[in-house]
Amino acid sequence: MPWSRMSDTWLAELEGDPAYDSLVTPLLLAALSPQPGRRYLDLGCGEGRVMRALEKRGAIAHGIDLNVDLARRAGTALVARLPVIPIRRDAYDGVYSVLALEHIEDHPGLFEETARVTVPGGVMVIVMNHPYWTAPGSTPVTDTDGEVLWRPGEYLDGGSSSVPMGDDEVVFHHRSMSGLLNSAAEAGWSLEHMSEHAHHDIDEQSGIPRLLACRWRLLP
Repeated sequence: MPWSRMSDTWLAELEGDPAYDSLVTPLLLAALSPQPGRRYLDLGCGEGRVMRALEKRGAIAHGIDLNVDLARRAGTALVARLPVIPIRRDAYDGVYSVLALEHIEDHPGLFEETARVTVPGGVMVIVMNHPYWTAPGSTPVTDTDGEVLWRPGEYLDGGSSSVPMGDDEVVFHHRSMSGLLNSAAEAGWSLEHMSEHAHHDIDEQSGIPRLLACRWRLLP
């Protein structure tokens, strides 16, 4: 995936979508509850906006991504391709990811790597597009009376789909809720909290889950 080429397009999309500041980042902060002085790793840190939010709360935030030029203005950031995390064991009190997991094909590998770099008892928070949304073939359907329904697509079959972004395409890797939670559990993560959220500004889709936020604790 050519993320390094798409960074400018991605940043322009961020600036034009108020949901990141009004919903996505607050959702991450509420689930993570970053503590002053604790060390956190941002998986897919982008331009570093969430890192800045953690620093304002007194936490220490480092990032990892394919392109970290802008993120390094917010703090320390490392170039690497997830799920590989080239960092020593037990280096962080917590890890988190915002709208990045669905772009990583090897999600079991990511859970194993996060467990390795997090101290026992540490936390992992992931905010992602809801699996109900990412299934190949899933789409809103408007009934003849105007009611908006949702076609779930190939929810149980995994797979992926692509969405145009500039001159490139972004790949969304789908996994079911059970596949997601079981992979995390097998890596040693215990689920503490889960929340589901509808689209923030489309009333007709108020009953359709759009975002999923999960908080896990690493078992000793």
